[in-house]
Amino acid sequence: QVRLVESGGGLVQFGDSLRLSCTVSGGAIRNMAWFRQAPGKEREFVAAITWLGLPRTDYADAVKARFTISRDNVKNTLNLQMNSLNLEDTAVYYCAGNRMYSLTRASAEFSYWGQGTQVTVSS
Repeated sequence: QVRLVESGGGLVQFGDSLRLSCTVSGGAIRNMAWFRQAPGKEREFVAAITWLGLPRTDYADAVKARFTISRDNVKNTLNLQMNSLNLEDTAVYYCAGNRMYSLTRASAEFSYWGQGTQVTVSS
């Protein structure tokens, strides 16, 4: 069974940077992604990356040019470097994985989820 464990969340100030990580264990994965859910809002797509072969990435417009998704296949780790954080980035961040052959932004198409890590941006 695939197991995903996030780490790296915390409280930061407006404009700061933060790096999230997600360790992957227990099975094969083809794509990984980060989602986030703010209080009172639906879970939303943040970024995705292919897990095998040449990395291909996809970003939500709200984070493009500020966030960078990356992978370390040796350490079986997914990362999300978040720069220029603003108040709207406050949310619980989840890593997710699936075995689909193409990248997707739909949360329903991800079978494996971590427990989430809180990111809070203060003014």
